[in-house]
Amino acid sequence: MLRRLVAGLAAIVLVAEAAVLVLVHIVLGRTTANQSMSIAGSDPDVMSKATYAMGAGMGAFLLLCAVLAALAAVRDREPGRFARIALVSAAVTHGVLGVLTVALVGWGAFAVMMLILCLLVLTLTLYAGRRETGAPDGDVRDTPPPPPPLGELKPTSP
Repeated sequence: MLRRLVAGLAAIVLVAEAAVLVLVHIVLGRTTANQSMSIAGSDPDVMSKATYAMGAGMGAFLLLCAVLAALAAVRDREPGRFARIALVSAAVTHGVLGVLTVALVGWGAFAVMMLILCLLVLTLTLYAGRRETGAPDGDVRDTPPPPPPLGELKPTSP
């Protein structure tokens, strides 16, 4: 139950974050285009279009991660290899951005980034011990097979 709740919350928070980031990039792109701002002679149109593209790319990536977390919650199974890679890269990105937000934005933004990081890491670790077949919580993927019966043991030395 906790696994599903955490993965569902992570999906909801990632959708909200994607919407906020897209909105911020739209505002930044329009501001750059309206004021004809340039950095070291760069073309303002290129800069505003690049800002729009970055916002769309980040929003799409976060929506993909949200869908993958939601699938893990609905199926109550461990995310697949691609999903784990995407969620781990999102977690690493949130860790790095969290460090940067302390200096640039403040502690409130840092707390939000760390909350999202915690949800992503919890989503990954709570499903880590489960088999993909939906085995009970006690079954771990790394458990060795049971030993063979005594009649089948053969000595290894003469």
